[in-house]
Amino acid sequence: MFKKLIFFLILAFGIQPLLAQNKTLTGVVTDATDGSPLPGVNILVQGSPVGTQTDFDGNYTIEASSGDVLVFSFIGMRSQSISVGTSNTINVSMEGDAEQLGEVVVTALGIKRQAKALTYSQQSVQSDELTKTRDPNFMNSIAGKAAGVEIKKSTSGAGGSTQIVLRGNKSLSGDSSPLFVIDGIPMANNKGSQPGMWGGTDGGDGLSAINPDDIASISILKGSNAAVLYGSQGANGVVLITTKQGVSGKTTVTLNSGYTFEHFLELPDLQFKYGAIGNAKESWSTTPGDYQNNYVEEFFQTGHNFNNTLTVSGGNDKTSAYFSYGNTTASGITPENKYQKNNFTFKQSTKMFNDKVTVTSNVIMALEETKNRLPSGYYLNPLTGLYMFPRNRNFYDFKNNYQVFNEDRNLYAQNWFVSDHHQSNPYWIINKEPRTDESKRIIGSLNIAYDITEELALQVRGNYDYAVKEYEQQHAATSNSTNVHPKGAWDYKKYDDKLAYTDVILTYNTDLSETISFNGVLGGSYQKTIYGDGVSVNTGTDGLLYPNQYLFQNLPNNVQVQSTYGGSVIKQGVFANVQLGYKEMLFLDLAGRNDWASTLALTGNDSYFYPSIGVTAVVSDMFNLPENISFGKLRASYTQVGNEVPFNRINPQNSISVNGGVNRNTVKPFFDAKPEIITSLEFGTDWRFFQNRLAFDFTYYNIISNDQFIEIPLLQSESEGGYTTKFINAGEVTNKGVEITLSATPIRTDDVEWVTAFNFTKNVNEIVDLGPDDDKEINLGSSEGYTSKLKKGGSFNDIYVRKYVRDEQGRIVFDAGKPTRTPLAEFIGNLDPEWSLGWNNNFSYKRINLGVQINGKFGGKVFSQTESMLDGAGVSQRSADARDAGGVTVNGVDKTSGSAITTVGAETWYRAIGDRNGVGEAYVYDRTNIRLSQLSLGYNIDVDKLGLPIKAATLSFIGNNLFFISKEAPFDPELAMSTTRNSQGLDNFNLPSTGTYGFNLKVTF
Repeated sequence: MFKKLIFFLILAFGIQPLLAQNKTLTGVVTDATDGSPLPGVNILVQGSPVGTQTDFDGNYTIEASSGDVLVFSFIGMRSQSISVGTSNTINVSMEGDAEQLGEVVVTALGIKRQAKALTYSQQSVQSDELTKTRDPNFMNSIAGKAAGVEIKKSTSGAGGSTQIVLRGNKSLSGDSSPLFVIDGIPMANNKGSQPGMWGGTDGGDGLSAINPDDIASISILKGSNAAVLYGSQGANGVVLITTKQGVSGKTTVTLNSGYTFEHFLELPDLQFKYGAIGNAKESWSTTPGDYQNNYVEEFFQTGHNFNNTLTVSGGNDKTSAYFSYGNTTASGITPENKYQKNNFTFKQSTKMFNDKVTVTSNVIMALEETKNRLPSGYYLNPLTGLYMFPRNRNFYDFKNNYQVFNEDRNLYAQNWFVSDHHQSNPYWIINKEPRTDESKRIIGSLNIAYDITEELALQVRGNYDYAVKEYEQQHAATSNSTNVHPKGAWDYKKYDDKLAYTDVILTYNTDLSETISFNGVLGGSYQKTIYGDGVSVNTGTDGLLYPNQYLFQNLPNNVQVQSTYGGSVIKQGVFANVQLGYKEMLFLDLAGRNDWASTLALTGNDSYFYPSIGVTAVVSDMFNLPENISFGKLRASYTQVGNEVPFNRINPQNSISVNGGVNRNTVKPFFDAKPEIITSLEFGTDWRFFQNRLAFDFTYYNIISNDQFIEIPLLQSESEGGYTTKFINAGEVTNKGVEITLSATPIRTDDVEWVTAFNFTKNVNEIVDLGPDDDKEINLGSSEGYTSKLKKGGSFNDIYVRKYVRDEQGRIVFDAGKPTRTPLAEFIGNLDPEWSLGWNNNFSYKRINLGVQINGKFGGKVFSQTESMLDGAGVSQRSADARDAGGVTVNGVDKTSGSAITTVGAETWYRAIGDRNGVGEAYVYDRTNIRLSQLSLGYNIDVDKLGLPIKAATLSFIGNNLFFISKEAPFDPELAMSTTRNSQGLDNFNLPSTGTYGFNLKVTF
């Protein structure tokens, strides 16, 4: 074959002078990273004025002769020179060039644009950064890699979800999460069906449908300025996910396989020196004993995570295909916590009708099952009984015999030393109160692109996203009596969600003159979200007819099987975007969208328009700057985005009660509702120095959310018809912040390179107004001694706790020998950090690559209900230290006598402040923490020496969240008890933070 190739090459060059006549050449230019087409690539016949550009789908046509050289150039890509041979088709795959300025990025609707022309802030994360350390949830890998991104991980163990917020919380009554988009098409969030339908603390984030190995890149559009074309869904920013696709050429097979261990980073500081007095459940003895001290650590096991993905990619000039299968199998650090996920992806693209039409289809399927994901909080949580178990008792008597047979009831009953509303046998909860979460999801999309002319293109896309979620928890008879009936309890939910989306987009790109360029987008979209029929039952303390039979026919008459109303939300929109460029150095960007939302039907405000304007000046092209300044630009943008009200709020309906009666709706219809308006102003600048070895990007933003959707009580004069509350448009929330990205390449030689980047974020949130009632409060979650609420003049995630009562000298006031506390919770701080910093480093030496990510949060407050209750039960190490010291040293004063108090008995002190409604001030900690969040050490194997049919192979040591460099709180302050907006910053017997380490092998055939 090789000899034949040489022969034909010699023949071609030998007769070239005889054949030097023009012919029509065609081809397609794609991005080597993900196989996506590149529009606007310049193609020039070297040494002649003949040239052209690729269209919207990367296609081109040009006249040239055999022997001519075609030069392909595109900002952000390495230029290529290709000689014209006998073939009339030349396809080119272009690679990114870090040396060039103005790289190409993915923007709204999946459109690629030059970064230098953007009028707003945008950051991209490439695929290798997402899969480098094999975190099961790829969004956790973004933490610290982009400014303005706040990510909090669930504490529920394997299979838990992640909360993502861009530039602060904005909505008083709704969700502040960004919109996730796959290849230009919005995803359903799949956090649960209708808003507020199920409750719960960790409903999943819907992102697990995506296999990280299928992602080519992620583009983060942080503000509504960048996402206005997506309408109100993009008001909180957009995360654009571009997936890989087949590349023409020989079939490529890649196996990416990783295995990691998981371990807890730290446990609460517990004492095992002092036991209980008599049969008490607290450990307040003052007589030291030789007690078991290893059963807590033994409860936690080593977790195991397996991540495997097989991809197959290939194609020819007309058709390309991409297939992948991914499997994640994980076991958490607690017994019986297991997670299983299977991902399937098939994507194909075909060119037809002389390459004028390109049809691309994509099918994504995900099957998930999670078992025994732990709850947070002290009810039905095995950690409560584990940590608070009296030290003088034998824990193994209860571990090995967590159930005993009750002959009177003819069933196995829980074996525990006390009947308590907090404590249960940990192994009973795990084995006899199992929880299962299942999700089945399929996303199918079709994209038809038609190149009408070289400048004009039409694109029609459709997407259908369907998910079925099922949740079940069984509570065996004799479980905790506070939450479970003596005959047991059953909590079951099943529902489906559907999202149908389609849009039509017309693009026109041309040069109006030698100096003016024009890029236009005109389109419309239709989206229907269907809240399918669901069914749920929660027996709670009403129990079952027969113990431990979890069936619908075993429900007592007073337990209702609830059916979900199968409603839907429809949103239609038209949008337009025009970008005018002057000499490729001054750009004006204008955009607008008009939406029609079904949730605003009956109000007369269901149609609403919002605009956006932005300008960018490439200063380095406008003026002669010093040689060391490689690039510089200034940008500014302004936008308004409308946001409709949630589902079923305009005209709430009655519901059917358990006995067949009617539960009357008490919320007054809201027929004069208006859409919420989010106004965003953004200024920024981007500079590069020393031939791009140093880069600096700065952004300032000011976001104002008006006409919030707020519920208020009705005056007595307004309560006609049995209504007690109503909704109004009022309130104002502001977010002001600064984002700074500083990147550099301090070392670059033939063998060694060091690339480093800092991402700095500072956001200030303020609740400017909550409506006509200045004293109005909105509760965001509470526990004994802790409340997070919204008040005028405050901020999202403000923390309120009971404080010590102090005199004018700052001394703690004692009454009857005990410290006193304020009657009501008072403000003590805010959860959000004052500023955040991510530091990412990549080192390479020949075949060795090292990646190090350090993340830090500075400032902010968090609260621990765990530490409070451990103190109150006398099982914390500090309570033992106080007994050893003969008491607690304090600066106090007696309320009655006025005499000074300097020492208090350990039990008196900690029972008073560590009570569930104790002095929360004592358990508020600084959120500041710095950690080694990611580490990877890889070696690129020299496959040429192996003599195997392998194109490339990399073996890596990988680690996530390995250790804290600095931390002040006695727990991980970045874990979230809930991935909703409620109960943030609260540690209430949360699962300990974990770290992972292991190996990954990637082989390409």
